[in-house]
Amino acid sequence: MHENSVLNPERIPRHVAIIMDGNGRWAKQRNLPRIMGHKAGTESVKNIVKSARELNLEVLTLYAFSIENWKRPSFEVQGLMTLLKTFLKSELQNLLDKNISLRCIGEIEKLPPDVQKILLQVIEDTARNAEGKEGLILNLALSYGSRSEILRAARIMAEKCVSGQFDPEDISEKLFASHLYTAGLPDPDLLIRTGGESRLSNFLLWQLSYAELYITETMWPDFNAERFFEALKYFQGRERRFGQTSEQLQAE
Repeated sequence: MHENSVLNPERIPRHVAIIMDGNGRWAKQRNLPRIMGHKAGTESVKNIVKSARELNLEVLTLYAFSIENWKRPSFEVQGLMTLLKTFLKSELQNLLDKNISLRCIGEIEKLPPDVQKILLQVIEDTARNAEGKEGLILNLALSYGSRSEILRAARIMAEKCVSGQFDPEDISEKLFASHLYTAGLPDPDLLIRTGGESRLSNFLLWQLSYAELYITETMWPDFNAERFFEALKYFQGRERRFGQTSEQLQAE
């Protein structure tokens, strides 16, 4: 049983991003097919979404399927797509009941048509959730790559410059961010990566500029509410300076 009483409710991160790594290794350690690790990982997704909602997080972004993942064996990709469809269908009512709005970032046009259909339907059905202060935005990164996202934003802005919608000197960080998939969302305050690897893996490279990083050896299928609270406790122990000194922050 977790004790969220140890967390300062005034310092809960607005946006947590998670690289859900270790499903395959978890399965291998148990002499199971890799897809069983991914299936076990969907239970962790449910648990962490539940915990995030209970803590009144504003946004939870999960790195579910990268552009690079398309290179995996076709049977594994097909299995992942089936798990995604099953998750979306089974969790729709829970999302509605818990005031959770599903969103997606990435090149979803590359997903199989049947997956696109259910994904867009759940996004539409939950679109009005989390409109007020209460509620959670569950942001799935699917067929996502940060470099591709940045290039896409640059192309859109270049086209707008050519068409005269704005001039190159008008381009600011705020304007650029408004052309990313995450437009309108706060940048992540905390990045959690399970599975022990210490890299960003082409995930939210722009948005994670000032995020706190928490890396745990725990594989994603074993990452539960207790582990999640440990990561949040770590976050609350950090001093977020954003380029300033401790003395400057104390003087504010």
